[in-house]
Amino acid sequence: MRLLFEMDTMDHAQCTHTFTHNSARSIIIKDGLAAMIHSLKYDYYKFPGGGIENGESPVEAMIRETREETGLIVIPSSVKEYGYVHRIQKSDRDATECFIQDNYYYLCQVRDVLAPQQLDDYEARESYRLAYVEPLVAIRTNYRVKNSPHHRLMFEREARVLEALIADGLLT
Repeated sequence: MRLLFEMDTMDHAQCTHTFTHNSARSIIIKDGLAAMIHSLKYDYYKFPGGGIENGESPVEAMIRETREETGLIVIPSSVKEYGYVHRIQKSDRDATECFIQDNYYYLCQVRDVLAPQQLDDYEARESYRLAYVEPLVAIRTNYRVKNSPHHRLMFEREARVLEALIADGLLT
C-alpha cells in the first residue's frame, strides 16, 4: 500500500518507549460526496473506521468499524487499497512515550441497506452521524476545529486524505 503522507510532530526525541495502535478506514464515494462520520458535538468529519483489534486484518477492522459507526455494510469484493498515513508524535498521556499509528484507507462500495449503528460510549456522546458531505466542506470544517478532546492531527489527517482524493481525481 502506498504512503499518502507522514505526520511527524518532531516532539518525540526524548521518548523512551513506543505505543503503536493502527487503524483502518473506509472511503465510500456516492454521487461525488464522501461518506463520513460527523461529530455533531465537536463539528468535525472523519472517515468511518477505527482501531485494528488483535487477530484482525486491516480490511476486517475497516468493515467492522464502518458497520458499527455508520450502519453501512461494505461489500468485501469491492475493497481496494488506497493508501496509508503514518503518524508519529509524543503521547498526549505520557511524555516518555512515542505514539505511532498507521492509518490504512480503503476504497469500497456498500450495500443499499443500513444496519443499526453500534456506537462506543464516546462516539454516542459526540453524536456520531453518517453524512454524505462535499469534500471541500469537510476540509474547511476540519481545519477550523477548535474545541475537541482529540488531537488536531486527526482532523488534519482526514482533510489531507480528502485533498489527496481530489488530487487523484476521485473526488471534486
